[in-house]
Amino acid sequence: MKNVGNYIKLIIISAILIVINIIAGYVHSYIDLTEEKRFTLAESTTNLLYEVEDRIIIKVLLEGKFPASFKRLQQATREMVGEFRDENSDIDYVFEDPTDGDMDNVNNRIRSLAELGVVGRSLTYFEGKEKVQKLVFPYALVQYGDREVIVNLLETASGPEDEESMLNKSVSLLEYKLANAIQKITARNQGNIVFTSGQGELEPKDRTSLRNELSRFYNIGDLPLDSITSIGQEADLVIVARPTTEFSLKNQFKLDQYVMNGGKIIWLIDKMDAHLDSIQKYKFYVPKEYPLGLDDMWFKYGARIQPNFVLDLQSTAIPQVIGQSGGRPQTQLFPWFYHPLVAPASTHPIVKNLDRVNMYWPSTIDTIQTKTHVQKTVLLASSQYSRYQMNPVRLNFEILKVEPDPSKFNKGRQPVALMLEGQFPSLFENRVDESFKKTLESINQPFRAVSVPTKQLIVSDSDFAANWFNERTQESYPMGYNPYLPQGQNIFQGNQDFMINTIEYMISEGGVLEARNREVKLRLLNGPKVREEQTIWQLINIGLPLLFIILFGLVYNYLRRRKYSKS
Repeated sequence: MKNVGNYIKLIIISAILIVINIIAGYVHSYIDLTEEKRFTLAESTTNLLYEVEDRIIIKVLLEGKFPASFKRLQQATREMVGEFRDENSDIDYVFEDPTDGDMDNVNNRIRSLAELGVVGRSLTYFEGKEKVQKLVFPYALVQYGDREVIVNLLETASGPEDEESMLNKSVSLLEYKLANAIQKITARNQGNIVFTSGQGELEPKDRTSLRNELSRFYNIGDLPLDSITSIGQEADLVIVARPTTEFSLKNQFKLDQYVMNGGKIIWLIDKMDAHLDSIQKYKFYVPKEYPLGLDDMWFKYGARIQPNFVLDLQSTAIPQVIGQSGGRPQTQLFPWFYHPLVAPASTHPIVKNLDRVNMYWPSTIDTIQTKTHVQKTVLLASSQYSRYQMNPVRLNFEILKVEPDPSKFNKGRQPVALMLEGQFPSLFENRVDESFKKTLESINQPFRAVSVPTKQLIVSDSDFAANWFNERTQESYPMGYNPYLPQGQNIFQGNQDFMINTIEYMISEGGVLEARNREVKLRLLNGPKVREEQTIWQLINIGLPLLFIILFGLVYNYLRRRKYSKS
């Protein structure tokens, strides 16, 4: 009977374990005890995944053996896409190795990926004493029906960050990048973005890169202000990119009332007319201020662009001829303080984890108190080693002949990009008579003196968002490309990311941009201390568990003998 009872207990325990395993196959749960909640999806991401109704396949090209650093990125990606699938079973994923297979298939696969813009990266590392070189593809392809979005999983650095820091940033941005791709690929209605024209704005060839990037997910068009009576709210975003001539009062009114009705504007403004070619041609150059006539409007909205130049010790370089060799000019790169590398000035989702942005001739931006509530957030600023020169200023290359004096770069961080959010007062408040108001009402465009809640961005530089265009080859280069720097150091991804993040933030209400706030802290071991205490920790991690097992066995056997010896 005793044996029968034991069998029954065994059957019951086995049945319970089977039921628990079956339930576990359908119900996944965990408690996130990490300080930064790295295993908890943002609410906006969860809501997005919940709304996915059709099958999405995430193809991750990170299968295979990697060094420890890339293994971390591989594992973090596997965990992230696994969390996505746990939230919605319609989301599936697969890991693939593009370099797996015979040579012909691998070459064909690499060529096909290159046509999509997926280019491998050569990785060199050691396996024991053996040096290994491997081609890796840190990308994910998000597929939804006949649409596909490419996600670059690996952040690149234009600054001095080490590989561990960049991989840590890559892990931090995984949720945002993958969720953003799903949001874009499943969007039913594309937003409408228009570029103003008629005031000497950027030519189409100078914004080819930006337009191409935006046209993948938005409807893009041009808006000649002189040929319209008003800007309709079907325009989700208006971009005013480097105007050079004056805005008429009528056009100012159109822009003002667009904002009053909830329209959003990105102002990319060059306050001063400054170019390297002009200095090269005239040896010295006194730039003039562009007569845009928009200062009163920005002042009313809460901002003022100063007629000056920001100079920063943290800047990119330009080439200068230093001599002749064999009848050919010899050039050398010199730091050009008017081309600063600006960095995030807040933890705003637009600039969180953003790489540095290369700007050209930016000016400082002041914040002004407004009669209505307008939140003002400085997104980008120069480094603490910066200063500014007020207009008029004489520009030449003589500054390159002497070592800079750091004590003169003492003005601290200077704002160059400002986000304005709230209700804006109209520039034309108390300036519109009753007859004109009645006229506007008759055409269903009533005058508004205060806006509904909306957003505007003011950046005191436009060239950072433009692409370099080769007149000889008629070739456009990516946004953030710096033609003066050597290969491998001449593309600043922060330029494009800043523009794309800003546009997503301004257009996509309740979007997934908040996932950029995720921060995975890098907790590195103390190398010297590890080497010094290596033996102790090996004994603790290996010897101590064995000791516990031995003690448990001895105690168990002792108690068992004692029990049965009495019987």
